[in-house]
Amino acid sequence: MQDAEPVLEVSDLKVTLEDRVVLANLSFTVRRGDVWTILGPNGAGKTVLLRTLLGAVPYEGSMAWKEGVRIGYVPQRLPYIKNIPLSVAEFFALKRHVKSDVRELLDAVGLGAQAAKRRIGDFSSGQFQRILIAWALANDPDVLLFDEPTAGVDIGGEETVYAFLSRLQRERNLTMMIVTHDLAVVHRLSSMVLCLNREVVCTGPPLAALTPETLERLFGREVTF
Repeated sequence: MQDAEPVLEVSDLKVTLEDRVVLANLSFTVRRGDVWTILGPNGAGKTVLLRTLLGAVPYEGSMAWKEGVRIGYVPQRLPYIKNIPLSVAEFFALKRHVKSDVRELLDAVGLGAQAAKRRIGDFSSGQFQRILIAWALANDPDVLLFDEPTAGVDIGGEETVYAFLSRLQRERNLTMMIVTHDLAVVHRLSSMVLCLNREVVCTGPPLAALTPETLERLFGREVTF
């Protein structure tokens, strides 16, 4: 979607944590309607990049969101939250600026309106991830940042998550940035890819950017796409 308006422009981004350079020399532009996959090995700085884009991490360089853009964030995991004795409705009551009816959100993510009455701890990992997606959608975002959509979900669940994200993107006209090390996400969802290993290894449309040579540089071994 090269003709669409930019929603995020990043230039010469650098992140240093505890005197260690975690990210450096990052420049890219995200346009409305894009689905970006951020690929890289463990420790490449993928989650740090998302946190930086959310304004939770100090940085050098330039990072500019389009004025007024609303951002939803789905974390990789929320430790211990499933052990807290809250219903789903009570969980959503903790969130500020909820613009949508909780029951409608739960219905939209395939859990059904009645899920609002159930305890969080009663849901499977895949179902809980859908609750987190509904949580991220509660402020009617323009952009959805998603950290590891298949973390803790079995293979059958992965297929469901991919299909669901694709539908969600179409129905809500969302711009997405998805952090993963799973090439299946690229194949099924992405219009753009950012290969990251503390610095940009490649960027662009997946078929052009993800050559065998690039994947070997990124993951350190021969990878088939």
